[in-house]
Amino acid sequence: MQQTNRSRHRHITSFQVISLGFLSVILLGSLLLMLPIATKSGQCTSFLDALFTATSAVCVTGLVVNDTATYWSLFGQGVILLLIQIGGMGIITIAIAIAVVSGRKIGLMQRSTMQEAISAPTVGGIVRRTQFIIRTTILIEIIGAVLLAPVFCRDFGFWKGIWYSLFHSISAFCNAGFDLIGIRTPFSSLTSYSVQPIVNLVIMMLIIAGGIGFLTWEDIKNHKWHFKKYRMQSKVIFMVTGILIFLPALYFFYFEFSNVPLTERVWVSLFQSVTPRTAGFNTADLTLLSEVGQMLMIILMLTGGSPGSTAGGMKTTTIAVLFSSAFSVFRKKDNAEVMKRRIDDETVKTASAVFLMYITLFLVGGMAISAIENLPITSCLYETASAVGTVGLTLGITPTLGIASKLILISSMFFGRVGGLTLIYAAFGTHKKQAAKLPTDTIAVG
Repeated sequence: MQQTNRSRHRHITSFQVISLGFLSVILLGSLLLMLPIATKSGQCTSFLDALFTATSAVCVTGLVVNDTATYWSLFGQGVILLLIQIGGMGIITIAIAIAVVSGRKIGLMQRSTMQEAISAPTVGGIVRRTQFIIRTTILIEIIGAVLLAPVFCRDFGFWKGIWYSLFHSISAFCNAGFDLIGIRTPFSSLTSYSVQPIVNLVIMMLIIAGGIGFLTWEDIKNHKWHFKKYRMQSKVIFMVTGILIFLPALYFFYFEFSNVPLTERVWVSLFQSVTPRTAGFNTADLTLLSEVGQMLMIILMLTGGSPGSTAGGMKTTTIAVLFSSAFSVFRKKDNAEVMKRRIDDETVKTASAVFLMYITLFLVGGMAISAIENLPITSCLYETASAVGTVGLTLGITPTLGIASKLILISSMFFGRVGGLTLIYAAFGTHKKQAAKLPTDTIAVG
């Protein structure tokens, strides 16, 4: 009997552990949010709404069916913040950190799972990396809270200001997008701070810091300003991140906010180019954007952050690999190349699979919600892009959706945070490579 149990234990893959870990925390968070103490009214929240909120928090999305500031009590807000922190750093990171503190030995299985969770290149030094992630996260979040405190303490009083500073710092670094400013106007996000320089700068820097990935932060720590010594992955992340911030900001500045005063125009353009990268805050009324502007935000939301970060989406590196593969075809080269380095075919195939899965889920989910709710397809695609990219931006339709549509968004958020390939591998496992290969044949494409 013992032998059977051991055999079963060995067959649990890292992908299954990651998926079940996220699912367990979501279910536990849902039960806590259903308690009467979690709401300001003292009434129990329905399981579906609690599940939606817990999934959004753990998957660091930010889509909500109830305004966080006016609906949830301090206990409920605390539960949401804890779920955001766990989801942002990763279930496995938290588990290994607890194991290290308690003095437990970290086995090969745990190290391998952690490697998959943070997209580390090797198993070696994984415990050291985990400690680095914890320390870096706490340090950046504390710095963010300290910088935000003067503004929030001035506006909401000392103790509430401290709570607001800590909440928004963690939410921004974890790219969650949950806010407490709805106490002024429900579901208003940060629109009342559209020209406040401290709030804008700190929130944007926290979003970017959380979205570039912990391995990139390791490069920054080890090599400082010696950019040439960084991993190729870190270089690609910086390059793509810069492009995805600068170009959309120019578009928003010249086309979407041209009627806004210059100072506000600069701030809202920059903020709206940063926040779609899975953060979920907004300082402008997104319903006033043109369809082109909304489509641009959909592209940014689907792209997401970087591997091993608090952000979701397809990831910046996936887009970089796909573009480099396309350029190699255009130039009739055998392999994709990035920064004078060759990208192996397995990476290109993985990037293609991830892209196809995200696009499929985005389109199918959007069309399904549009058909069920009889809503404009653009608005529905915007919500599903926000869910699958774990962003949290909305055009205001999420609170009005029915049960089926909410379940679609819940599934999309879980898929977007855990990762499509992780769920596929968890469901079907990994298979050994076949020794024999099938005969090749030709098929015309393009």
